[in-house]
Amino acid sequence: MSPTNYSNFIDFLQKDLSLSAASIDVALRYREQNPGPLPMILWQYGLVTLDQLNQIYDWLESAVV
Repeated sequence: MSPTNYSNFIDFLQKDLSLSAASIDVALRYREQNPGPLPMILWQYGLVTLDQLNQIYDWLESAVV
């Protein structure tokens, strides 16, 4: 993911899904120790619902095009 898309992705998480910066930071710290897809980490920690996880993957799919 390019830096611009990454920034847009974080904005999407905060604005559209109403995730707090603290929640995102927790997932990013976990990801540093145990690499994996950020959306799955957010879901595993209960920071997003299954519906929100689907929205994330829809957003990522449209951002790649």
